[in-house]
Amino acid sequence: MPAATQALLEDSYADIDEWLAEEVETAFSQQESSAFITGDGVNKPKGVLEYPIVTESTHTWGKIGSVDGDFTQANAGDQLIDLIHAPKSQFRSNGRFVMNRRTAAAVRKLKDGDGRYIWSPSASGETATILGYPVTEIENMPDIGDGEPAIAFGDFRRGYLITDRQGARVLRDPFSLKPYVLFYTTKRVGGGVQNFDAIKVMLF
Repeated sequence: MPAATQALLEDSYADIDEWLAEEVETAFSQQESSAFITGDGVNKPKGVLEYPIVTESTHTWGKIGSVDGDFTQANAGDQLIDLIHAPKSQFRSNGRFVMNRRTAAAVRKLKDGDGRYIWSPSASGETATILGYPVTEIENMPDIGDGEPAIAFGDFRRGYLITDRQGARVLRDPFSLKPYVLFYTTKRVGGGVQNFDAIKVMLF
């Protein structure tokens, strides 16, 4: 509920209403990004990593399958191939990697058996890729560490459902806290995994 004085709204050269709306949308986006990864489902979406994570060989519906990861091993690149092939084939064509920037930095240093980096940097406006699959950086993903699902892969459009009801709504209130005008802003968003075959993680 950001606030601005009536005098500021009337006298400012800039459009304060528009600026506040952009700031609020940024705040909502950060909260949504966090909730889609680690939200507990209570008054917020349920995040991908809040579901039980089990070894892919014992995967059942309602749980997220995982493959083992250990980048101290010489076969770290092969581990990423295992992750790519963990989802069913129909979910690989639109698959993508999701990780935070620190994990991305670690992956960028990995090389294949011929000494070539497996990371292909972005060019001409295209997204960076790992072994041909695009990469999305989300800061709320955990860092690489013991027992941490630091990398996810899959078709997130088919695997994770986001419901956004009517977008952001603003109620302008010039009466409750004069001389301030309050901008009571709300947004109703839900989310959760809808297909547990489409998203897999690498558990370090």
